[in-house]
Amino acid sequence: MTRRLRLTPWLFLAPALIVAVVFHVWPFLNTVVLSFTDARALGGGTFVGGDNYVRLAQDPSFWLATRNTLVYVAVVVPLLVLLPLLLAVLVQPQIRAMGFFRSVYYSPVVASMVVVGLIWTWMLASDGVVNQVLEAMRVIDGPLPFLTDSTLLLVSCMLVTVWKGLGYYMVVYLAALGNVSKEYHEAAQVDGASPARRFWSVTVPGVRATMFLVGLLSAIAAMKVFAEVYVMSYGSAGPGGQARTLVYTIREVGLGLGGEIGYASAMSLALFVLTIGFSAGYLRAQRAEAR
Repeated sequence: MTRRLRLTPWLFLAPALIVAVVFHVWPFLNTVVLSFTDARALGGGTFVGGDNYVRLAQDPSFWLATRNTLVYVAVVVPLLVLLPLLLAVLVQPQIRAMGFFRSVYYSPVVASMVVVGLIWTWMLASDGVVNQVLEAMRVIDGPLPFLTDSTLLLVSCMLVTVWKGLGYYMVVYLAALGNVSKEYHEAAQVDGASPARRFWSVTVPGVRATMFLVGLLSAIAAMKVFAEVYVMSYGSAGPGGQARTLVYTIREVGLGLGGEIGYASAMSLALFVLTIGFSAGYLRAQRAEAR
């Protein structure tokens, strides 16, 4: 009977463990092994030691992708930490029609990134809505190359990432704002604090832990950005591939019958180490802030 009781929890955990091992643990271990081979899409490859990592250190495309990815994180994360918080504060009041606005702000979250990318590609095209409006307002003399200039393309992709993520993180902040005591706001208001002052002195400290969580989640997501760059550049990552990111480069290297699976695996592990290192540093900063 005791043995049955010990096995029962494992029986309930077995389906989830099997899925985790088959679709997460085994592919990860296989990627580690492949990164030390010259495996191709149609062949097993042979052991080459650390040659892939030496090549990685000398590959300009990899460093360009790494730079773009880090810039992406540096721009997107602060925006996705602050803007959804401001949005959550605006839609927090329980008044009529506020549910409608919450639904509107959240609607981009449920849309496919491919669909969102295509919509913004149409809007940012040379003859798209954005350029037409700017020209009509006489802000610009001619259409801006949002999708054909590598820098503007990367900025446009960042805009799409932020726009799509606003609603998701807004909901996260709404849950956190519900735990901030109204008494603190009332006391600050009695003391004559302005709305801006109450926001920085009461709201922000009350949701600081959630801000760190949103920052970590958005940073990990930004590290893996791919769909925005691929869709909005029509699969080219801009002129000469100058707007490439790490995931885009990994796909490019490993794609097709001649794909270099071993080298792409080495890139994948480099991205994994970069993500883990960033996450560890971020969590360490959070603990230091909490002290």
